[in-house]
Amino acid sequence: MSLNKVMIIGRLGNDPELKTLTSGSSVCNFNLATSERWNDKEGQKQERTEWHRIVAWGKQAELCGKYLSKGRQVYIEGKLQTRSWEDQQGQKKYTTEIIANSVQFLGSQQQQASQQAPAPMDFGPEPSFEASEDIPF
Repeated sequence: MSLNKVMIIGRLGNDPELKTLTSGSSVCNFNLATSERWNDKEGQKQERTEWHRIVAWGKQAELCGKYLSKGRQVYIEGKLQTRSWEDQQGQKKYTTEIIANSVQFLGSQQQQASQQAPAPMDFGPEPSFEASEDIPF
């Protein structure tokens, strides 16, 4: 028996990117930040942010592209998937993504816009991924 299930709550680090493939299918990609906070042995506050690459398909992708934006908090259920491809120089590249089976928007867009502290700034620098043109869908 095996299980590949991810449940994650975080904030978008950028606006989602919605594409329509030549097959007519919709795909939406975005990066989600999760943060962990703790006090170290000296009592100093520490924080670590993890970035997660999210992929949604079909009607769910269209809804994500329409209603999500940078800083919006979401709950994602899905599975981990690793893909590989060759870049323009012939180098093999890999990426691990969360394929979203369920996306729940948390809070309203108005609540997100009216927050006094800009939450995305708390996450540190967003990671740089390979250009999306290099990643076949």
